[in-house]
Amino acid sequence: MRIQFIAALGAASLAAAAGLVMPTSATGASVDTQHLVASHSPENAGQWMSYGRDYSEQRYSPLKQITADNVSQLGLAWYADLAERGGSYETTPVVVDGRIYVTAPWSKVYAFDAKTGKPLWKYDPKVPGEWAVNLCCGIVNRGVAVWKDKVIWGTLDGRLIAVNAKTGKKVWEVQATDRTKMQSITGAPRIADGRIFIGEAGSEFHQRGYLAAYDAENGKELWRWWAVPGDPSKPFEQPELEWAAKTWHGEWWKTGGGGTPWDAITYDPVTDLVFVGTGNGAPWPAEIRSPGGGDNLFTSSIVALEAKTGKYRWHYQATPQDSFDFDNTQQLVTADLVIDGEKKHVVMQAPKNGVFYVLEAATGKVLKAHLYVPTANWLTGFDANYRPILNPEANYGKIGKGFHVVPSAGGAHSWHPMAFNPNTGLMYIPTNYSSFPLVAEAGAKMGNQLLSINVAKRPQDPPPKLEGAGSYLLAWDPVNMKEVWKQPQGTSRSGVMTTAGNLVFQGSPPHSFNAYRADTGERVWTTDTQANIVGGSASYMVDGVQYIAVVAAGQAGFGGGGYWAPNYARLLVYKLGGKAELPPAVPYTPPPLNPPPEFGDEQLIVRGQKKYNEHCATCHGNDGRVSSIFPDLRYAGPLHSAEAFKAIVIDGALQQNGMVSFRKVLTPEDAEAIRAYVVRLAHQAKNAPPGPFGPGRGPGAAAPAPAPGAATPPASPSAPHQ
Repeated sequence: MRIQFIAALGAASLAAAAGLVMPTSATGASVDTQHLVASHSPENAGQWMSYGRDYSEQRYSPLKQITADNVSQLGLAWYADLAERGGSYETTPVVVDGRIYVTAPWSKVYAFDAKTGKPLWKYDPKVPGEWAVNLCCGIVNRGVAVWKDKVIWGTLDGRLIAVNAKTGKKVWEVQATDRTKMQSITGAPRIADGRIFIGEAGSEFHQRGYLAAYDAENGKELWRWWAVPGDPSKPFEQPELEWAAKTWHGEWWKTGGGGTPWDAITYDPVTDLVFVGTGNGAPWPAEIRSPGGGDNLFTSSIVALEAKTGKYRWHYQATPQDSFDFDNTQQLVTADLVIDGEKKHVVMQAPKNGVFYVLEAATGKVLKAHLYVPTANWLTGFDANYRPILNPEANYGKIGKGFHVVPSAGGAHSWHPMAFNPNTGLMYIPTNYSSFPLVAEAGAKMGNQLLSINVAKRPQDPPPKLEGAGSYLLAWDPVNMKEVWKQPQGTSRSGVMTTAGNLVFQGSPPHSFNAYRADTGERVWTTDTQANIVGGSASYMVDGVQYIAVVAAGQAGFGGGGYWAPNYARLLVYKLGGKAELPPAVPYTPPPLNPPPEFGDEQLIVRGQKKYNEHCATCHGNDGRVSSIFPDLRYAGPLHSAEAFKAIVIDGALQQNGMVSFRKVLTPEDAEAIRAYVVRLAHQAKNAPPGPFGPGRGPGAAAPAPAPGAATPPASPSAPHQ
């Protein structure tokens, strides 16, 4: 591991200017409910104590040494190389008492000295490589929680682990999920009053979602709240599940129902409630999972629970009968706003369905609801109680002709963190405005996800023409419900952080880190990171010096994984006057595609496409939709040899490099069909006009081949989430 750093410049004078001096010693005891509540105090302002910095999840730093006027002087203070490959770095750094903690693919955790970058420890939970076949949407982890003297996080195979913050030695470990099911933990825990709150991922599989609380001292489960009802012939675990079951039809419990709360957990000390956003229903089309209709509570909802007991208090369902993957697992932000002349304590969310919500935190009453993208066609409006009025044409599982949903299944805003600045009163949202084609087909599979949609078919109607479609950073006024500015240099696929220095920080593809004025959106600083930024950044202070930290990973110039391009994964830390430099990027010119001759009949190609979508697309992607550092299989040398390809896919020859054996789910004949399909992809890319990322259609991600006699199919719906 390589570390570069330089000494702090003028620490004493900078500290005086900022009025804050943070300790460099690591007591490991400064994070508890009291300190998180007082996160803006001089003692705590220089810390980033939780995934969203504090309980509000605003991702707002009160530090203002770095401002819109001097940010041009920002330079690299130090960097650290991170070793893990074969996944996406979605972490937000957590910084406590002079230590910085980041997570990596395969649920590994690194600790560094926050001032110098000196490595302190690394913990590898040794997640079995074969667990990759149980994952919906990538080998990812978004971050840790720190509580007193412990660092606590979840693993891909569903464990909660606590280690000593100073030494990295394990204190306890518990299994928080059922290992016989395709469940995982990818989100960061939140902790209040010694209770760890965490949900599980897996709504794309046959799962029944839940949020649970655990004792931070020993990992003992304290309570569990189920997001959807189980088998109605058995006792309901919670009173509200009895009436929730009346919103379901058919035998939904046989597929679990979905609703996994894989992200979006906010503890509110004002109300002593935990707000949780629940996931989509499983499978996607409501008509298939619940024939005859029904709202399918509590999928795609915001739910408030008592923090001490897990007892239900209120809910708001943002997308009843969700058939579009519109989970509500996007960040939930609390704040005090003046609405109609009255101060309100609210919870805000910009979920995938394109509507921005402001709810009264204590009661769940909807105060505001308005589209933050130009249009949405899954609803026609709201009734007097802000219940969405569903568009009957959007029920593609019932009408049978398919539907181009707006916004897309990838979401107007996916999991990537947004940020709220109390000085400007604006929310900064990574936004995407586009459509997505959906065709229901009972039992259909895609990317090992039991979605009941067919990605090889198109809806009968043409896709809508959307003016202003694209990916951008949006500044949104949550009181007046209007756009204040839009920055097209921003993106929907990178987390956001804002500061008291009138700044908003966000990465942008292919390899930039940017600062914008929080009031106007003007870009005032940018730097080359040599790799893409997906997760969120953090700001902290040590010895009077303010730092900005972020993780960049992937290929230089690429958002997805390419077979030949060099990969970088680094923790980057900046400060005013920073003089450190990254090593020169390895020059990369995509080599010409040189696949073997196409082989196999159309039946073999169709079989290969099906198996590829079931078992390969989640990691290796379709049309650049998956942000990862997996290889582009179109360049793979083993395509030239059936035996070499089988040795990797079936025999696990590359298991040590993260490519596990698929012997349990694929036959050698399946592997050969996949090889034939990928060879066709390579020839299609070879013959296509060159694009901005070299040969083919996207940055190292294969586009699906058309089924015989069909038009080119849409991209995979495996947008990064869960």
